[in-house]
Amino acid sequence: MTIEKKKDGTSLTIILKGRLDTLAAPAFEEEVKKALPDLTELVFDLSELEYVSSSGLRVFLMAQKTMKDQGNMTVKNVSSSIYDIMEVTGFTNFLNIE
Repeated sequence: MTIEKKKDGTSLTIILKGRLDTLAAPAFEEEVKKALPDLTELVFDLSELEYVSSSGLRVFLMAQKTMKDQGNMTVKNVSSSIYDIMEVTGFTNFLNIE
């Protein structure tokens, strides 16, 4: 998996490409944790994400918990297969998915 970041002031867009699996999740979590303290807006662009595991979903949950206190978090361009995973696990109930 590759992670591309685009920062504009206190807004950050993270573009994920490939597979967010158990092996990639720890590096993804570290990138997100480092960025969170300075943000008021966080956007995840999943247009090129092929797969997400429960470990990857946990990182979205952690980010959402932090961002609800300091700003907004949005998940964009979710493929139907990734959306199905998020729906089955209940993540569509609390993530702002566009």
